[in-house]
Amino acid sequence: MQIQDLPYPDPGVPDARSGPRFLWWLGRNQLGGQFKALAWGLLHFVAVSALPFCVGLAVQAVVDRSGTRLALTGGLLALAAFCIALGDTFLHRTAVTNWITAAARVQQLLARKAAQLGSALTRRVAAGEVVAVSTGDVEKIGWFVEAVSRFLAAALTALLVCVALLVYQPALGVVVAVGLPLVALAVLPLLPKATRRADLQREKAGRATELASDTVAGLRVLRGIGGEELFLDRYRSASQEVRRAAVRSARMWSLISAMQVLLPGLLMIVVVWYGVHLAREGRITVGELVTVYSSVMVLNYPLQHFHEIAMAYSFSRPSAKRAARVLSLERATDIEGVREADVPSGDLYDPATGLLAPAGRLTAVVCGDPDAAGLLAERLGGHPAEQGTSVRLGGVPLDELPLDTARTAVLVQDKDPVLLSGSLRELLDVPASGAVTAEDALVAAQCGDVLEALAQGSLDAEDPMDTRITERGRSLSGGQRQRLALARSLITDPEVLVLDEPTSAVDSHTEARIAEGVRGLRRGRTTVVFTSSPLLLDRADRVVLVHEGEVTAVGVHRELVRTDPRYRAVVTRETEEESAMSAVLEEDVLENALEEDEALTELQELEEIEESA
Repeated sequence: MQIQDLPYPDPGVPDARSGPRFLWWLGRNQLGGQFKALAWGLLHFVAVSALPFCVGLAVQAVVDRSGTRLALTGGLLALAAFCIALGDTFLHRTAVTNWITAAARVQQLLARKAAQLGSALTRRVAAGEVVAVSTGDVEKIGWFVEAVSRFLAAALTALLVCVALLVYQPALGVVVAVGLPLVALAVLPLLPKATRRADLQREKAGRATELASDTVAGLRVLRGIGGEELFLDRYRSASQEVRRAAVRSARMWSLISAMQVLLPGLLMIVVVWYGVHLAREGRITVGELVTVYSSVMVLNYPLQHFHEIAMAYSFSRPSAKRAARVLSLERATDIEGVREADVPSGDLYDPATGLLAPAGRLTAVVCGDPDAAGLLAERLGGHPAEQGTSVRLGGVPLDELPLDTARTAVLVQDKDPVLLSGSLRELLDVPASGAVTAEDALVAAQCGDVLEALAQGSLDAEDPMDTRITERGRSLSGGQRQRLALARSLITDPEVLVLDEPTSAVDSHTEARIAEGVRGLRRGRTTVVFTSSPLLLDRADRVVLVHEGEVTAVGVHRELVRTDPRYRAVVTRETEEESAMSAVLEEDVLENALEEDEALTELQELEEIEESA
């Protein structure tokens, strides 16, 4: 896989049982790139390690006054330099390719998982954690996958150098062969503590990111209640905790880095001291001493990759753990083996609540709890947050349908829909039946003033459909964004359309026109609207009151307002005192009416007696 071939046609099915298993799965899926990097890394490191042998041969050739050997050594040095340049160039190219392709694979997996779960993702995992995984964590995972091949090349090179020194000069080679593993493994006792500190830093950084994300998302509300300073203070405190954790983690890694410098230096001192002793005794030549000394010095370069792989694993392990946690999430209604199915039609029925939305009619659902309404809307769309009895469409359980078929059958628009950046034409270019045009949907959603505002704000676009919409529609008001999102949902023309508070941000006059527009455009199609607006409720064919997870009343709006106190309290926002007062007044009116009826009856009886007399 090359960078130009991205994205992957299929990123695969990850092993998300744990962070290390996920890293191992990533490595196994990039064996080709890993072997290429390993080969180029071996060429580079072996060529670097060959320099001391060439220098030793050159020194010995000068001592022996051999011009032929000196010239041959010069040629070997030139060949080693060429191999160093070639290996380093292609090692860097291959390593970066491994990094980018691994990161791209993880990002594709995360994007696919987000598409599968929809809004259920942020209910099960904090939004800040999702942001942290898809940005910084992806880079750290790619770093580890890329560093593995270079570490293996460095380890094999160190092993080859030790073997070569044992063959070339056994007396000093033994010292290097014993000392080098000790130098490489001496930092192992420090790694668990360094890893724990790194994990703590990542955990605190994730919490700070979550707090920042939640603060930004609710900034308008916080300003309205004057709570932005409180949340800013909380973020400052969380930021300071991250700083302190980062400093503690950096101290440990600084100690490990210092040991990586100190221990090879001590090994070099031992080699030089012992080598000089052997040279004085005549057991080794000057060239051999220079060769061994230079080899130990050059080995510091591959040894640095032992430190790097330790850091890469320590930093990527918590990142992989978070990524695996997100990727292990599944739809509560996922069933394996289901591939194709026809889109069902008929009544929409939820056995858990008893909610029935007859086919081809506009059903309004009233819930006193907005959160409960959102969860019920997701259930009707076949995306419940928890396991339970499946919603049925035309008698077919939605959890027995593939995800694409379920989404084709039932479309759910939540109360805070997202508008992507681009032109209005691109925004409304969504999968649709073709029965509803963009113009009809915009008219039904009362988007005339929105088109005018977009046209005025874009001087270079003659057609309002070509005007640009900023990210998340930030240049539009809340009501304008809501109406454009409604128009987008109407264009799709699904078998069942579920709308959660589609007019909460518009004025009453516009809301009344939207109610008529949606009713006319969706005539003959099943529509479920979660709302407490009397204007929408009055135009619904059927109104259902859901209280504490159960249907408690069914009828039409005006009848329920008159006969059901609980429904009237939700719709008219009556308090308990006002409801009690209304009940008292109704009783008084009823008693007065009865007294008047009794008086009228007595009067009629007297008149009959007088007439008979």
